[in-house]
Amino acid sequence: MDPVLQYVSLFLTGIVAGTASGMFGIGGGCLMTPVQFWVYSAGGMDTTLATRVAFGTSLAVMLPTMLSGALGHHKRGAVDWKAAAPMGIAAIAGGLLGGTLAAHLPGILLRVFFALIVIVTAVQMVRHKPSALVCEPKGSTAIFIVLGFCIGIVSGLTGLGGGALLVPILVILLCYPIHKAVGTSSACLIFSSAGAVTAYIINGIGTTGLPAFSIGYIDLLTFSVLAVTTIPFARLGVRFAYSCSDQSLRILFACLQIVIGASMLLRI
Repeated sequence: MDPVLQYVSLFLTGIVAGTASGMFGIGGGCLMTPVQFWVYSAGGMDTTLATRVAFGTSLAVMLPTMLSGALGHHKRGAVDWKAAAPMGIAAIAGGLLGGTLAAHLPGILLRVFFALIVIVTAVQMVRHKPSALVCEPKGSTAIFIVLGFCIGIVSGLTGLGGGALLVPILVILLCYPIHKAVGTSSACLIFSSAGAVTAYIINGIGTTGLPAFSIGYIDLLTFSVLAVTTIPFARLGVRFAYSCSDQSLRILFACLQIVIGASMLLRI
């Protein structure tokens, strides 16, 4: 594959993924993972290995990206740290478990799971209609811990940060305002990504066929190309979230998720 096309594709993907991360409180893995899988498989890498490297590297990029986005939301008072902290700590353990399972499952199974998760959450985003009523967010420490652990497992298994599931849960089930749900999700995903990345590093050490400059299943070169755009554009995405119509942006992104999920299924 032409290296110029490869890096231009990753660079542009980072712009879109970073913006989406800040806007929606998601990790951006639903955008980064398919592009990386395409790059690696087009270069002749085994599809299962390509899937694991794409997942692991996407999660690694999410760490600084979500930190950038969470800081932007925090400055606007949109992060509920009482929920984000217990969810995040539990998500570390869930991410370790999910990442370890992913390192031992067939690539085709991971891609199907990834695609279905993306499509289901896209449908949820389209169907959800924010309530006009203002109510206090619900939830207890126990609920946040269980929720965080589950989100961590999903994060490790799919290479997604888990925000595409966490934001709808916070809004629909726990009555969070959309902006606070996005901000809280951003903070939680810092922790869940950290746990999953650790698992991908540990389980990938010693694997043959990895790209040069890799640590486990983390491709440091791809990480650098993506992170240089996702980090600053996450801040730009936060600004968009507070100046654009949430409903129209949610529908637009949901359509994009459906396209991405379908494209992953077509690769099976």
